[in-house]
Amino acid sequence: MTGEPTTGKYPGPLGRRAPLLIAGGLALAALASGCGGSGSAAPAAARTGTASPQAAADAQPGRISGLSARWLGRIPADARQAVVVYGDAADSPSGTVTLYQKHGSAWTADATWASHNGRLGWTPSHHEDDKRSPVGVFTLTDAGGLLPDPGSKLPYHQTALFTPPSVWGPSHRHDFDYVIAIDYNRVRGSSPLDPRRPQGERAGGSIWLHLDPGSGSSACVTLPKAAMQHLLRTLDPARHPVVVMGDRATLAGKDA
Repeated sequence: MTGEPTTGKYPGPLGRRAPLLIAGGLALAALASGCGGSGSAAPAAARTGTASPQAAADAQPGRISGLSARWLGRIPADARQAVVVYGDAADSPSGTVTLYQKHGSAWTADATWASHNGRLGWTPSHHEDDKRSPVGVFTLTDAGGLLPDPGSKLPYHQTALFTPPSVWGPSHRHDFDYVIAIDYNRVRGSSPLDPRRPQGERAGGSIWLHLDPGSGSSACVTLPKAAMQHLLRTLDPARHPVVVMGDRATLAGKDA
């Protein structure tokens, strides 16, 4: 895979040298280690893929719905935006994502969408190629994709290196049109394609929010195109956005 970025807002380690550092095999390795390959779950045809006002009705007034006090306490004090991924079950590849925004001391639900996650579900100790998404609270600092910047507030890195390998098949052609990197085992302030793994290769990496092909992923959380556009235009570094992700039972504290 080849290509030069047409936009790039990274003053950090990669900056303008990003094409040299992540070209070819490194970019392919970053894609494959995160959400590569085809899922085995059937498409969630009955689930809605658009923003819904039902999110507000489902949320408890002033707080994020479905999170135990322990999980609420893991959200950094300065975070004013939270993307909450509610997996349907510990071994399920499907779920729901709700964007919350904090005004004063109160959280309000902004929108909700159907989603997919790791095809084998969730794990508190993710490792390379386990086909499960990591449970946890992670910051969101960097974005990118194959398509031009749709108006992202996060630093956005556009490059043809986000092109999925053709062997994945046509259903994955648009997986990485838009990407938001989840700050799990990665270097913040760099392109989502940066292959560096501070915790080592064994811990996996390249775990993103990206477009939904209609089935479970290797570890990423996938969403409809409209959802990704909404998140890119809404998540603001000045509001310190995070993602809280896991199956509903774990997030509610029923695993304790």
